[in-house]
Amino acid sequence: MASAKKSDVNLENAMVMADPALADWLVAAPLILGFIFGAICLMQRKNVLLQTRIALFGLLLMLIADIGLFINVWQNGTVVMTMGRWLPPFGITFAADMLGATFALVAGIVGLAGGIYALSDVDSTSRRYGFYPFLLLMLAGVTTAFLTGDIFNLYVWFEVLLISSFGLIVLGSERRQLDGAIKYAFLNLVATTLFLIGVAYLYGVFGTLNMADIARKAPALQEAEGPHFAIAIMFLFAFAMKAAAFPLNAWLPASYHTPRIAVSAVFAGLLTKVGVYALLRIFLTMFPADRDELGAVIAIIAALTMLVGALGALAQTDIRRVLGYLVISGIGLMLAGLALGSETGISGSIFYAAHSMIVMTALYLLAGIIGRLMGTFDLHKAGGLYQASPWLGALCLVLAFSVSGLPPFSGLWPKVLLVKGSIDVGAWWLAAAIIVSGFLTTIAMVRVFSFSFWRTRAEGLVEIGPISREGRIKLYAALGLTALTVIAGVYPEPFIQVSDRVAFELTHPQTYIDAVFGGNQEGGGQ
Repeated sequence: MASAKKSDVNLENAMVMADPALADWLVAAPLILGFIFGAICLMQRKNVLLQTRIALFGLLLMLIADIGLFINVWQNGTVVMTMGRWLPPFGITFAADMLGATFALVAGIVGLAGGIYALSDVDSTSRRYGFYPFLLLMLAGVTTAFLTGDIFNLYVWFEVLLISSFGLIVLGSERRQLDGAIKYAFLNLVATTLFLIGVAYLYGVFGTLNMADIARKAPALQEAEGPHFAIAIMFLFAFAMKAAAFPLNAWLPASYHTPRIAVSAVFAGLLTKVGVYALLRIFLTMFPADRDELGAVIAIIAALTMLVGALGALAQTDIRRVLGYLVISGIGLMLAGLALGSETGISGSIFYAAHSMIVMTALYLLAGIIGRLMGTFDLHKAGGLYQASPWLGALCLVLAFSVSGLPPFSGLWPKVLLVKGSIDVGAWWLAAAIIVSGFLTTIAMVRVFSFSFWRTRAEGLVEIGPISREGRIKLYAALGLTALTVIAGVYPEPFIQVSDRVAFELTHPQTYIDAVFGGNQEGGGQ
């Protein structure tokens, strides 16, 4: 029996026919490495020493992949990879532009620093019950959230990082940890539910979940006065809660002081920044017109967030709670650039976000060292540290100046950009809020420094001894991050160049759309 002759089918309009460049695989490398090394660590949970070495090697490889991806994007522009070789918007797209690559790189630095600090902060029992697998999984979720080009998959990676963060926050099963985990989980699940509802509405309106496809369809829908504005407000509410912006910030100071310091440090450096990233991506890439309409509202939220956070820090007597409120205050500064919408303001937000990820992680690591030496995090019982370790006092002062935005450290330059951006558009009140919040932050950190280092140790308390070998491991992790804030403060030009380029790309979303669709603006989804 003769077989029917098969007709040739041209798949060029539906599928990617060329093999991707080897360097383009770096966009998926953090996810692959995080999952593989997390699984290996889980299989080696009974061999704590081997598990730790495997985990640190995996974290190092993830950072190297992030560095390679950043260099590739800096040199060649946005890197796009679509799963299954389907052309966008049908395939699941990974898209690493300068925003995603920069945030992923800083996340890799924070993750490695947290893993090193945990060598002497997390006991063998917690490691056996999954500290390093959870850390690797969370870092993979955070990094991939920065690199996904599909808004439903942004939801998926939010779920991955939340599930792993739930595991990290309850390690130890202490009463205060469980209490903090309940508050953390409840409000984050509410935000996630709102996010998922918004995604469902988005698909119903646009018929696609590819971010670039939504961005190119949004102008036509806005001209038709569709329900896009209600969707934008829903996303603003959901991600403001995840970013701990006022008035949805109560969950953060109620939970971040409860887990181990290594966990709190990584949380402070990464989790709220994913919410900020999502707001930047949605309101600058997908719905820039809605950002224009909501700019005044976002500016008010930003000002209240930074002021409430700084005032909250002043009212605390626990060092960890002080830092929790400073995380909130920093979120307000990041939202200020989004509210302004100008390249100068957005550049300031990007620079400040990267600065905050590094400095807040370092401050939590330093707080762990201080708390271990003094035997308490209570400022009322603090004192005597300067005599025991003057170098530790110098490190604390550097980080205090940096988080306050004082020269010559990294916190100064993004605040200068944000103040300039505010003045340029006549938002003097927002510039004043930035300056006042910085002043209040300075007072809060000087209070922590003076109580811990300058004040004489109270009688009856255990004398502070020299820093132990385990303490030096923690100190090295904090020192590495502190060195970055000094470098960025003394030599800010390269960092400003990166943030300026990110701001340019965000304010010109057509470059992102063209990169995803490869110039094929007539592709599927129209």
